[in-house]
Amino acid sequence: MKRTEIGGVIPATVTPFTADDRINEEAMLRLMDWNMEQGAEAFFIGGSSAECFLLSREERMQIFEIASKRKDRAYLAAHVGAISTGEAEAYARCARQLGYDAVAATPPFYYGFSSGDIYAYYEQIARAAEMPVLIYNFPGNTGKSFDLNDPATRKLFRSDFILGVKHTNQVVYQMERIRHLNPKLKILNGFDETMVAGLALGADGSIGSTFNFMLPHYLTVYRLFREGRIDEAREAQIRANNIMEALCAVGLIPAIKYVLGTMGVDVGTARRPFGTLSGEQKAMLDQVIRDNLIS
Repeated sequence: MKRTEIGGVIPATVTPFTADDRINEEAMLRLMDWNMEQGAEAFFIGGSSAECFLLSREERMQIFEIASKRKDRAYLAAHVGAISTGEAEAYARCARQLGYDAVAATPPFYYGFSSGDIYAYYEQIARAAEMPVLIYNFPGNTGKSFDLNDPATRKLFRSDFILGVKHTNQVVYQMERIRHLNPKLKILNGFDETMVAGLALGADGSIGSTFNFMLPHYLTVYRLFREGRIDEAREAQIRANNIMEALCAVGLIPAIKYVLGTMGVDVGTARRPFGTLSGEQKAMLDQVIRDNLIS
């Protein structure tokens, strides 16, 4: 049966491109089907791994529409974040009309928006989506940190229009403080490399970019942790982190797309200004994955 609440191990699906830089619908559906065969019950669509801010408005809605073809088989969350509230509202309405189960949004960035501005942004997205919103907390990329001592921020995290948090922040202490502030929130660890730490501090699951090709590995980490086999879970996490270190050394998104291609799921290359991998970089990735991946 389809999952009714967000949680567990959730791939942050990449956006496949054709050789002429168009969205590759067939490859996206093939990737999702492959992940579901491996055990995926939910997907995070249109996030950082999807190169969301390198896509046009039409392309972002297009990938929402493509993924919605699997809405009867998997829980779908759409990332609708934008700098403009109006643009985010448009994505939220699109996700609602397509039958998504949840929406998520990064805070508006670049300009120095106040905590009150950000509160209103999330409230208005929730109204457009007609469902609560996951706060996509990714200060390393957005440059926007949440001050949990700020009254408007505390009010935001305690609001009924907030479903939970995708905590893509190495500071797992903050994740625990958010849960302490509002125990009703769904908390999803957002850095693959801190999955065990996030689960130890009460996360309901994880959303990850490397889950596109490492889903069986991370399902093993999750299962071992839930079974109380902590040492084994930690060892599997270390092996995953060996892979993550190699991916990040050459460029995370280009590397994930390369590895998927080696596994028979051709999703093309990352959109410029992302670069391409050299033969030496590819060979290094191949070796690290052979040495560490649990299939």
